[in-house]
Amino acid sequence: MKSVLQNIHPVIFLLIATTLEVSGDALIRRTIYEYTGAARIGFGILGTLLLFGYGFFLNLAPVEFGKVVGLYIATLFVVWQIISYITFKTIPSLPVIIGGLLVVCGGLIITFWKYE
Repeated sequence: MKSVLQNIHPVIFLLIATTLEVSGDALIRRTIYEYTGAARIGFGILGTLLLFGYGFFLNLAPVEFGKVVGLYIATLFVVWQIISYITFKTIPSLPVIIGGLLVVCGGLIITFWKYE
């Protein structure tokens, strides 16, 4: 199985992981504030499974975790904004956009700057 995973680009794992993380968090948030009874329990379990999936896929990436953390943070920010818009219809404000550009630039610097 290890050789199969090494043929998949790490960015694929990051996209899956960040999508699961943000979706799981959004579902848990909605579950807390919008549902009761059996729906709350069911959606809470589903949110928990999505968050577990995030950790699972992130750790499947065939790269040392420290080497992908910058790209992960950049990817997380972008996916977070997309899911936030889809789930909560929230459009990022100017400070979020500017800060997000800094986050993405920082993530790219951490990932791709060769200093050795």
